[in-house]
Amino acid sequence: MRLLNRSAGRLSRHRRGPIAGLLVLVCGLLLTGGLYAALAPAQADTSQDEAALVKEGRELFLVGCAFCHGQNGEGVLTQGGSQYGPALTDVGAAAVDFQVGTGRMPMAQPGVQAPRKEVVYTKEETAALAAYVASLGTGPAVPDKELYSTEGMSQKEIEALVVRGGQIFLANCTACHNFEGSGGAMPRGGFAPKIRGVDSKHIYEAMLTGPQSMDTFSDGNIPPEDKKAVIAYLNELDKAPSYSGFTLGGLGPVSEGIIAWIVGIGVLVGFAVWIAAHTTRSSKKKDEAAA
Repeated sequence: MRLLNRSAGRLSRHRRGPIAGLLVLVCGLLLTGGLYAALAPAQADTSQDEAALVKEGRELFLVGCAFCHGQNGEGVLTQGGSQYGPALTDVGAAAVDFQVGTGRMPMAQPGVQAPRKEVVYTKEETAALAAYVASLGTGPAVPDKELYSTEGMSQKEIEALVVRGGQIFLANCTACHNFEGSGGAMPRGGFAPKIRGVDSKHIYEAMLTGPQSMDTFSDGNIPPEDKKAVIAYLNELDKAPSYSGFTLGGLGPVSEGIIAWIVGIGVLVGFAVWIAAHTTRSSKKKDEAAA
């Protein structure tokens, strides 16, 4: 018994020594590092993948975008002081995904507005460009699909979403995009593009970033669920048939008024001329001959 107590005392003295504390600390660090490496390898891989994506995006940016937007996205000013290409330091990945994903960028030449055209970059290249521009500063990220998709919702929920989306669209969007999303003219040579048949993700990104003449509808102005409602309404418009015959492009009272004046009043004037030409007339010569 005395021997056991003596051995335990020796072990206790060793545990209280400085070397024992150092060994415990080293073992704790090794154990913590091993657990982190075992439980979080995907996070390290994600960081490396993101860095590679940003590097690829910078290479694409220097070739196709730097001439107008500057080598570091700082923008380019002309000698007259106007903006040749705006700064991209705080536009975010969503703006790049919208502009490049719809073919608006790169522009063939500077102009008042970038029209939609055939897409130049692949989806992978667009993602790389978006990652690089996002690394330059702040800005909204590319939205997740759940923010604009109605997948998994019941028909009743979708119908309620469409009704609310129509109300929001009529209150905020019809002044520029027409009551059915067919677009319209804007001041200083701009125009509100047609938003029928546009990808849901790009509609969400346009509301989020406010491209060109469009206002920016942040989540503080229009919450994400209301943005989804507007997109559901526009998608429903694409499915709705036209029961009124000639839609005239759905451009509203301007085109309808022009048709009414040119066709409607033109027909009435022509009919009046025809009536006047075929009406019995009297003349002095006829009257004198009859006398």
